[in-house]
Amino acid sequence: MLKILELFGGIGSPRIALRNLGIPVKSIDYVEIDENAVRSYNAMFASDEKYQAQNVIGYDLKPDILIHGSPCQDISVAGRRLGADEGSGTRSSLMWQTLKIIEQMGLWRPRIVIWENVKGVLQKHMAKNYQRYCDVLEGLGYTTSHAVLDARDFGLPQYRERVFTISILGGQSFDFDRLRHTDMRPIGEYLERASPEYTITVPSMLSRLPGGSAGPFAGRLKPIEDWAWTITTRQTRCPNSGVVPLSDGRYRLLTPKECWLLQGYSDWDYTAAASVNGKTALYKQAGNSIPVPIFEEIFRHLI
Repeated sequence: MLKILELFGGIGSPRIALRNLGIPVKSIDYVEIDENAVRSYNAMFASDEKYQAQNVIGYDLKPDILIHGSPCQDISVAGRRLGADEGSGTRSSLMWQTLKIIEQMGLWRPRIVIWENVKGVLQKHMAKNYQRYCDVLEGLGYTTSHAVLDARDFGLPQYRERVFTISILGGQSFDFDRLRHTDMRPIGEYLERASPEYTITVPSMLSRLPGGSAGPFAGRLKPIEDWAWTITTRQTRCPNSGVVPLSDGRYRLLTPKECWLLQGYSDWDYTAAASVNGKTALYKQAGNSIPVPIFEEIFRHLI
């Protein structure tokens, strides 16, 4: 049975991918500080409560794969690019905790380490930290490769580009060119008949719709045509993941379920999470997640 360690685990996207592939897996530890996300995770996997704080240094862990999606807020433009310098106290600097966890494992280090984050990790203000991250892993015996992957290339009609960094113990590099791309599915397969509560009526958002009164620099809400824009943690703001045109000329927001489906989760996954969480939490969990089909294709080549 494959043993995985999920740090900043969210709602368990990699474990969902392994489940979908039929690979027996045991999450030897799942670390997530958002209690609502923990509730969704436990509901989907019918697991015992495993809520912990963000530090597992000193635990006797022997995972095959370590996956971490450390917070991106302080790397992104929206987070004012506060950075991820070690000791800075930013949320994004928690990436260094992952390396400390790996270091303390000694001979029981994971064979594979996977890190997903925004494209900002490769930009000038973050490049030195990203390179240092790779250098530390190299010093621990890993060979690291990375690529920018878009959810649209893996079947999902969602424009979402993220950096995937894969480190393999023992000198073998991961060939991202081997990943199989899948035709994007029609956006209509992911949209449902939404209730009137999702129709946009708030004046501040109406002004940002096509033809609205907001000025050219106020920001616009983009209509969804062939794909949704990047799923965000909130839809009632501008920018968001796009708006759905209605037959009467009005527009509506994406529903929480649509956001989950556009991240590759199943109807059953969403129903389980919705049984223990409300709309606001479900939006946030979808926006913070990682597209399931990307993990599925990565695992096909790793395992």
